[in-house]
Amino acid sequence: MAAIYQAAYRRVSSLICRLHSTYVRKMRYLNELKEDDSLCRQAQTSGTFYLFHNLSPFLQKVGEKYFVPQLSAAEIKRILEKFKETEQWIEMSVLIGCSDEHVPRFALDLGALEKSVIESELKGSFTNLQKALFVVDGKDSPLLASAQSLLQWHNSHQYCSKTGQPTQRNVSGSKRVCHASGITYYPQMSPVIITLVSDGSRCLLARQPSFPQGMYSALSGFCDMGENVEEAVHREVAEEVGLEVESLWYSSSQHWPFPSSCLMIACHAIVRAQQAEISMNKLELEEARWFGLEEIVEGLKREPRSSKQDDGSFLPWFPPKQAIAHQLICEWVKQQTSQLA
Repeated sequence: MAAIYQAAYRRVSSLICRLHSTYVRKMRYLNELKEDDSLCRQAQTSGTFYLFHNLSPFLQKVGEKYFVPQLSAAEIKRILEKFKETEQWIEMSVLIGCSDEHVPRFALDLGALEKSVIESELKGSFTNLQKALFVVDGKDSPLLASAQSLLQWHNSHQYCSKTGQPTQRNVSGSKRVCHASGITYYPQMSPVIITLVSDGSRCLLARQPSFPQGMYSALSGFCDMGENVEEAVHREVAEEVGLEVESLWYSSSQHWPFPSSCLMIACHAIVRAQQAEISMNKLELEEARWFGLEEIVEGLKREPRSSKQDDGSFLPWFPPKQAIAHQLICEWVKQQTSQLA
């Protein structure tokens, strides 16, 4: 009997915790905003807004630090009034989240308005997203990335792929509907695997031609249709560097907005040391090579601007801490260091 009472008590306690959980309440509220147009329209009057101009986010600089201002609806209306535009522009925003206090967060692109006027009015600048992600606070990076991805998705899905008719978005921007065909379109992400390959004592990093000079990163590639993560890792490593993966394990994941909305699935992979000779695919990579622990540790300390040498060549440096490749490299260093201890 005591066991029954204990089980019932645990269930009730769990229910109470869920009902009072800040996270659960926040997620339920966000779902309501996505599904209820009138509620979302009302929330736009009390929410905060991240501004974009042709998909570039608005930043303000104070000293050496960059900030992502969250503007009120009143501030947005004031800007629109300068252009003699109506506040209906606010309904073009997309819902990207909310605070623990249930203050909704929206993203709004004012690309049709004069950029310099907005920058002067708000004392900041619209910045390329890739640069912005690496200079703002870590808590703002995911919001900027998801906001830009959602805004970009709406730009590219204004017409139905079946009928060619215009699609209509809901107020939150969580979907678009073609009323001619009845098809509902939802934003989607493309799965991409990113893999740090090791032979036990070294890790393999590579460069694509599009990378900044001197930067090396983990191997990455889109998952093919019908592939699971493990199959994608095996295939990409074989395709790009001619090595056969012996074992692998999952690390973590990250949304990444380049080249479009991607889900980066990060893994570590081991290849046999006896079969670690690289056969690089020159169609995809510019260079690929093995790095020892000492060289990796030095590379992690190095910044892009300090990597150029007097002879014009570049010392290796690695993606910044906001990128999941950086996390993979740090995990490998920690593992190697613990083995040496």
